[in-house]
Amino acid sequence: MHEDFERCVRAVQSKDARFDGWFFTAVLTTRIYCRPSCPVVPPKPENMTFHPSAAAAQQAGFRACKRCRPDASPGSPEWNVRADLVARAMRLIADGVVDRDGVPGLASRLGYSVRQVERQLIAELGAGPLALARSQRAQTARLLIETTTLPMSDLALAAGFSSIRTFNDTVREVFALSPTELRRRTKAQATTGTIALRLPFRAPLCPDNLFGHLAATGVPGVEEWRDGAYRRTLRLPHGHGVVALRPLPEHIGCQLTLTDLRDLSMAISRCRWLLDLDADPVAVDELLSRDPLLAPLVAKEPGRRVPRTVDGEEFAVRAVLGQQVSTAAARTHAARLVQAHGEPIDDPDGGLTHLFPDTEALKEVDPETLAMPKSRRRTLLTLIETMGDLDLGAGSDWDRTRAALTELPGFGPWTVETIAMRALGDPDAFIPNDLGVKLAAKALGIEKLDEHAARWRPWRAYAVQHLWATGDHPINYLPA
Repeated sequence: MHEDFERCVRAVQSKDARFDGWFFTAVLTTRIYCRPSCPVVPPKPENMTFHPSAAAAQQAGFRACKRCRPDASPGSPEWNVRADLVARAMRLIADGVVDRDGVPGLASRLGYSVRQVERQLIAELGAGPLALARSQRAQTARLLIETTTLPMSDLALAAGFSSIRTFNDTVREVFALSPTELRRRTKAQATTGTIALRLPFRAPLCPDNLFGHLAATGVPGVEEWRDGAYRRTLRLPHGHGVVALRPLPEHIGCQLTLTDLRDLSMAISRCRWLLDLDADPVAVDELLSRDPLLAPLVAKEPGRRVPRTVDGEEFAVRAVLGQQVSTAAARTHAARLVQAHGEPIDDPDGGLTHLFPDTEALKEVDPETLAMPKSRRRTLLTLIETMGDLDLGAGSDWDRTRAALTELPGFGPWTVETIAMRALGDPDAFIPNDLGVKLAAKALGIEKLDEHAARWRPWRAYAVQHLWATGDHPINYLPA
């Protein structure tokens, strides 16, 4: 995208917010970089250069605009569509892998050498993994500076910096202001352990099925709908958290309560992933609307997202519990597991009581306590035993994980594709044998569903959301 100069110039001159995150505009005369929708008067084309990432603009010596805050723009939707090395690396960097395990840890997760990873990221994004992670740390630091009253030494550690000096130097370089000057520009609230922020998205966004699905399938004790917000517990590397996500017209309101602020960046990334906020709804809806049978559904409720998960392993377990049973029964099975094996937490603001049990806790499950057929018990226990060998995270290789899941007993196409859709984030995951999908297809007059659905690629997961929406099920409605 950033290499198409004329197209980028048109996007900047029209202040088109759809391109925020796709590329960044650097102004040669002011040495500032902006998002395409920056509200200031656009610079002359001869003074513009374009970069594929904020990190690349920073590497080239530009600082972030104080008006449009390009560091806070939605992420590129390209990383959600692709499953190649660069896309997987970007999803893992957003999930904090470089901050926790360094570049060698990132390369190990990807199955490539450090040199190969760095070479491909630099070739496509103009910056290596360390620079990309540094850019993310700077954004987290700015968020903490402007929304909390944490001492700067604690804040630097929470943002992922190894020293206060590196923190100060990075903030000055990226924002042309010292951390103290940044704080003076805002009215930071006293830190009580809860951070309130806004999660941007590309319009349009249809919240009905997104929050309706999460609320209707929520596991008691782990998830709830309260006062117009979806709330759930989060298992994070340094502790746990509770998040409340509220759909609003121009952004998603997010309140995070964390036991360790070092988990902030990862918690934000996982909330964005959960709500599919980096999607490009215009591209999705444009392609799906070409099908005259699907076009009325898209026109009625544009901007549908695919509800995902904050924990791939948790969702895989829940997918097995949901095999061939109703939504209510699946919730009941999951709630029993949570009560018996989940880690208790304190939630003074609501009814959340536990973290969903991790793999080690699930290995203690007594099969005789599972109120389900023996065949499904075997499926669940086999999944738990092999969980350590499965990559169910955002940076997984979709085809490889599908193949590994298919080899497990009791894992048919419905379970595999459901996990691919909601845990792995494959936008083309498709479940033609799902009852709701089949009923909707029949009602629309679609006879050969697999053949017909080929025209929806690579967005078949989004087509599924529109098909489900034709049914009268709680997952399709925003809770009162």
